[in-house]
Amino acid sequence: MKEDFLANENKELNRFLVFSASMRKDSLNTHLARLAKETIEKLGGQVDFASMAEFDCPSYHGDHEKLGGIPEGATAFNQRILANDALVISSPEYNGSMPGLLKNAIDWVSRFRPQPFNEKQILLMSASPSMVGGNRGVLALRIPLEHLGGRVFPNMFSLAMAHKAFTPDWKIGDETLAKRFEDNMVSFIQLVEAQKHYPCIKKAWVEFLGEKTDALTERAE
Repeated sequence: MKEDFLANENKELNRFLVFSASMRKDSLNTHLARLAKETIEKLGGQVDFASMAEFDCPSYHGDHEKLGGIPEGATAFNQRILANDALVISSPEYNGSMPGLLKNAIDWVSRFRPQPFNEKQILLMSASPSMVGGNRGVLALRIPLEHLGGRVFPNMFSLAMAHKAFTPDWKIGDETLAKRFEDNMVSFIQLVEAQKHYPCIKKAWVEFLGEKTDALTERAE
């Protein structure tokens, strides 16, 4: 499979920003993000592996933005998104939704123009000890990312019972699940490859129900 992506050795490699939305030491989602990193590199992609701590910001406050500008964590997040072709985020589920620190970082980054999430391919994953694998968290995460113009990959990956699903060397133990994970990564990489190297004519259409598209409401540009 790797040869398919590297058929033209002079072609610029696809670049992926990969990170876990958890700052907890030994997080299951960080291990899943590392597995995504290893898989992308095996398939010929280039990975920018980040820590959520690098993007952590104080709570968004419009008055603080006016007085002090955008914080360093959000600026770093914006720059790393722009420097890569696609994002892979492994996010835990907190109380049936996404982690607040990730939503807060997204809210800060939404203040940048041009909007870095716009037309960026994004793969969402989760790992959780629960039986649903963090599905509700990544479903909630789709909403702000798609609102900002991100192209969230339809086939998200959730690893249920993750505390038992990993082997001692942090691979997915079940062969069927491991194949599903790799097939999902391959499909996503192929999509990124197509957008970067084989673009077609595009027409942007953004609809804001009940909103006028002025400077205060426009998010996707």
